[in-house]
Formats: sequence, structure tokens, C-alpha cells
Amino acid sequence: MIHLAAHVDQIQIKKGSNIMKKSLFLTISMLISGNVFAATDHYVLHDDGFVRHLKVTQIDGEYAVSADIDFEASAKDHCSAAISGKAKSTAKDELLLKKHSESEASFCELKIKLGPNGAKIEESKGCDNFSVGKCHFSSGDKELIKVK
Repeated sequence: MIHLAAHVDQIQIKKGSNIMKKSLFLTISMLISGNVFAATDHYVLHDDGFVRHLKVTQIDGEYAVSADIDFEASAKDHCSAAISGKAKSTAKDELLLKKHSESEASFCELKIKLGPNGAKIEESKGCDNFSVGKCHFSSGDKELIKVK
């Protein structure tokens, strides 16, 4: 009887280890299939005392944008501004960041056109609430160069 009981215990251990192997395999499979695609690109433009920086992060088809500008020609004219948030893809290689102003009932919209080597930014009138003086997010006709 003792010999039979020991044999039954060994069978249960073997069955248990198979279940553990299957659980481990399923866990690893879920981790591998759950990997997300993420990419971040930086763009910079130095122009007449202005430094514009744009950061675009894409995670599984969703975009987050951060834009900032600094101007320091003299202590009197110094200005700095930043804006960030989720952006929507409006067309191929075009993003739209829409941010509500906390001080007024208006929105700042940044239209971002991405290219293989750079990006251009256009801003709406409502962006005046996010920047002061000479600081503007818009790059005009100039392109922010992609940092590689």
C-alpha cells in the first residue's frame, strides 16, 4: 500500500508541473503579444535668438506632443513658453494639438506637418494665451530640423 501511495503522489506532482508549465507558457505568450510600439522624435530650430523644440511621441498609434520656445536676446526681451498634450492625426504626417486655455474660453491649436527631415508648426490666434511677447510656437516658413 505504501508503494502505491508514493506512486500516486508522483503522478500528481507530474500533473501539477504540466499545469505550471502551461501557465508559464501562457504568461510569457501574453507578455510578448502585449508589447507596444513606441517612438519619440525631437525637432529643433535655432533662429535669431529663438530656440524652438518639438517632441512627438507615438505609442500604438496615439500621439503626444510637447512644444516649447525660448528667446533670450537680452534680459528685457526674454520669454519662454511651453505647451503639451495629446494630439490627433488629421492626415498623413499631420497632427493637431488642441489645448484649452485656463484663463480664457479659447483654444490653442498647433497644426504640425511632419516631414522626413523636419517639421513645421502653425499656431492659432488662441495660442497668444500660452505665450507672451515675441514668443510664438509657429515656425513660419522655417522647418524645425529632426534630431537623429
